[in-house]
Amino acid sequence: MKQFKLLFFALFVPAVLFAQPDSLKQKQQLDSLIKNTKSYPVIPFHDTLFKLYNRQGSFTPRERAEIISQRIAKLGHDISFDPDSLIFLPSDESVDILYKNYIVLSVSDKDALFQNTTKGKLAAAECAIITKAIVKYQNETSWETRVKEGLSALLVIVLVIVFIYVVNRLFKWVLAKINKLFNKGIKLSNYELLNAEQQFLVVNFVLKAIKWFIILLLIYLALPVLFGIFPFTRDISDTLLGYITSPLKRIGLAIWNYVPNLITIIVLVFIFHYILRFMYYIKSEIAKGNLVIPGFYPDWARPTYQILRVLIMAFMFIVIFPYLPGSESPIFKGVSVFVGVLFTFGSAGALSNVVSGLVMTYMRSFKLGDRVKIGEVTGDIIEKNLLVTRIRTIHNEIISIPNSTVLSSHTINFSSDAQEKGLIVHTEVTIGYDAPWRQVHQLLIDAALETELVEKEPMPYVYQTSLDDYYVTYRIHAHTKAPNRQSVIYSHLHANIQDHFNKAGVEIMSPHYKSLRDGNATTIPADYLPKDYQAPAFNTEERKK
Repeated sequence: MKQFKLLFFALFVPAVLFAQPDSLKQKQQLDSLIKNTKSYPVIPFHDTLFKLYNRQGSFTPRERAEIISQRIAKLGHDISFDPDSLIFLPSDESVDILYKNYIVLSVSDKDALFQNTTKGKLAAAECAIITKAIVKYQNETSWETRVKEGLSALLVIVLVIVFIYVVNRLFKWVLAKINKLFNKGIKLSNYELLNAEQQFLVVNFVLKAIKWFIILLLIYLALPVLFGIFPFTRDISDTLLGYITSPLKRIGLAIWNYVPNLITIIVLVFIFHYILRFMYYIKSEIAKGNLVIPGFYPDWARPTYQILRVLIMAFMFIVIFPYLPGSESPIFKGVSVFVGVLFTFGSAGALSNVVSGLVMTYMRSFKLGDRVKIGEVTGDIIEKNLLVTRIRTIHNEIISIPNSTVLSSHTINFSSDAQEKGLIVHTEVTIGYDAPWRQVHQLLIDAALETELVEKEPMPYVYQTSLDDYYVTYRIHAHTKAPNRQSVIYSHLHANIQDHFNKAGVEIMSPHYKSLRDGNATTIPADYLPKDYQAPAFNTEERKK
């Protein structure tokens, strides 16, 4: 490639030199030549003065640039340098820039070609540039300038020390003032979050962190000023400033470029916010019974609103997602997929309970406060959410049942129709065949009517459920509107049955009890028997053969 460029240069440059310079075609060829030719800068004093594109004699463009840089730098170190002694003289092949018969550089027609000018004009321009650069360098490196720079650097150091001293004193004063304010702790309800000593330690730590941040920031900002005083360290100053200005510039440009997307997000959030507020209003009206939708129960309003709220917010996130910063980043997409996979596999059981909870809500199997029996657990519903249902048993035990288990089990609700139709409580007794069944019916009904929380209407009733070998089984049925008090009702009912049967002298012949009256006392408690009661004697009978 390099050989091709040299060949192209050798063939093309002479043609350009002897052709008409105003030709459009030649200008395009010149621009292409400059674009495809590598340049080498002349840098004697850390700044580029001009660039070289072509070789001269046996020197390559790079070697020319290095030699010319060294010659100009040598002149810069010459304390007797006279700007008027730097001149340029034309010759047949080139224009030489001289200093006291010392050739600094030669400008040829090929050099002028790359600058789209003549060699005389180019030599004059480069001579002026060199003179200005040398004068500037000598002014910057003179002893007067060095003294000024040293004093300026010393002033900067002193100012930094003074600022650091002031910052230390200021923070000590602020800490002393704040310490007097901490005479009591910070409490959340009855819990003391921080006592006075802990508050002081926290504030002391925060103030120290702020103080050291300010001190380090002062030192960091002072370094570019300090390095910028001396010419040979100005590059370091620019680099240090760039560490701060470049990120701030990128952040500022990113924020400015993101403003249209931010406005779009704000508008979308505003719209969806009022959509949710409208839905909340509809939910409240349905729950209060002000708005009636056929087939839609008021207790469905809240869960339906929660479901729609989640769906709407998910849709809002989908709409907003393309406008979020970094949404097109492969890393952002990869993290999103990874989180989705973790959520999917890590919440399989939880999602099953959530779905079951939603299904149960619309099944209306029970509500808070209902007395239910789920599987083998009986108690009152105290909480139902998307994951579990909690039941308080009659022994004040709290049992949490996953919603998936509730959905897969049979549920008995004792409270659903209790207020309108009444819950039927029932119990069985076994009475011997010697007791009249009508009397037994009346005794059971009377016992039920005297039981607390048992309704008088409809009247209790009795079924004879079986005729066994030694007794008859009777079942008493009674209505109650207090399903949550079943244990109390059954206890009182059983006690009343015992009282009424004992008073009437009717024995309750519980399973497999056989009555043998000869020589045996009655099973009725002594408190209900006459004072002159005596157990019957054994009866014997003599038979003659």
